[in-house]
Amino acid sequence: MKTASFPSLRVDPALRQAAEEVLLEGESLSGFVEQSVRANIERRKAQDEFIARGLASREEAKRTGVYISSADVITALRSQLAKGKREAASK
Repeated sequence: MKTASFPSLRVDPALRQAAEEVLLEGESLSGFVEQSVRANIERRKAQDEFIARGLASREEAKRTGVYISSADVITALRSQLAKGKREAASK
């Protein structure tokens, strides 16, 4: 498969310097930019999927009339967190 390139990008010198300052040993600025683009693509996909699940859940609640209170959700999440902490502590 052929490779492609991103368009050239002009940035403020301070931004370039800030990026160069956080490069890991042996990491290139091009590699950093590529990894950043990949991470943002994944983050945006995850956001889209999260929103889609939320909208589907809303539609299901409207359809069935079954709603779960935020207090019940928080209680369940706290319970899961406590269980995870207990399991982590026992290892």
